[in-house]
Amino acid sequence: MSCKNLNSCLLSVSLQKNVRVPSVVKVGAPENWEAILKGIKNMRLSGEAPVDTMGCEKAGSCLPPKEKRFAVLISTMMSSQTKDEVTHAAVERLSEKGLLDPDAIVRTDEATLANLIKPVGFYQRKANFIKEASKICLEHFGGDIPSSLNELLALKGVGPKMAHLVMSIAWKNTQGICVDTHVHRISNRLGWVFREGTKQKTTTPEQTRMSLEKWLPKDEWEPINPLLVGFGQTICTPLRPKCDLCGINNKLRARQAAAGVALRGMQPRRRNTGDQRMEAPCCLRP
Repeated sequence: MSCKNLNSCLLSVSLQKNVRVPSVVKVGAPENWEAILKGIKNMRLSGEAPVDTMGCEKAGSCLPPKEKRFAVLISTMMSSQTKDEVTHAAVERLSEKGLLDPDAIVRTDEATLANLIKPVGFYQRKANFIKEASKICLEHFGGDIPSSLNELLALKGVGPKMAHLVMSIAWKNTQGICVDTHVHRISNRLGWVFREGTKQKTTTPEQTRMSLEKWLPKDEWEPINPLLVGFGQTICTPLRPKCDLCGINNKLRARQAAAGVALRGMQPRRRNTGDQRMEAPCCLRP
């Protein structure tokens, strides 16, 4: 068997690999979640967050469907651990060079590609992943991108968050919630997610995704990502959140009070002490 045929067979096996997708078991939704979600939507009406104008769904917005799907994939692959503004600028540079095209990327040397997407996080590694993905798109999908979750996950550099985002944006086929650092952080702050079988907050985006999918209505799965990402970029920020500007602050306090939890003097859960109390949401701390 030739090297080319051997590589093709190995790739075929890789693309057909089964990715475990846990079955969704419905559980009770958090108390007052609809009012809290509505409050967040009201705060997001201005559309002033970076994700609203520079998110991955904006990539290739003027291109035909097939080319736009490829632009969305490339933008998503660059977005990991990178701010929307930086990713968007990198997409614009690729577009200016005619590189939102798999054939053009394959014909571009990796160092040039890396310099164009710099300062995207891990830009050298991502340049390698983007070239490999472009080659696969050409050889196995006629220049289009994979249309199934498992095929997207088989691409190097594409994890569950990216795969779900690409399926939702590029193919309009939402199969799961895209959970990034903002969705993960805010879902825990709101007390919406727990590790399976416990009342302890989730520790990974995948745990958060599975927990959310157990109760959040499916018609909210696609919009919950840009909604919470924008909320996390503008108000519920990682450091020094703007709780004084938060329109759901009172709702959270009322829910906590109704549960009989003291609002004053709550301390974060201690590490390595066996203390399993949940950390209070930042907006509930004095």
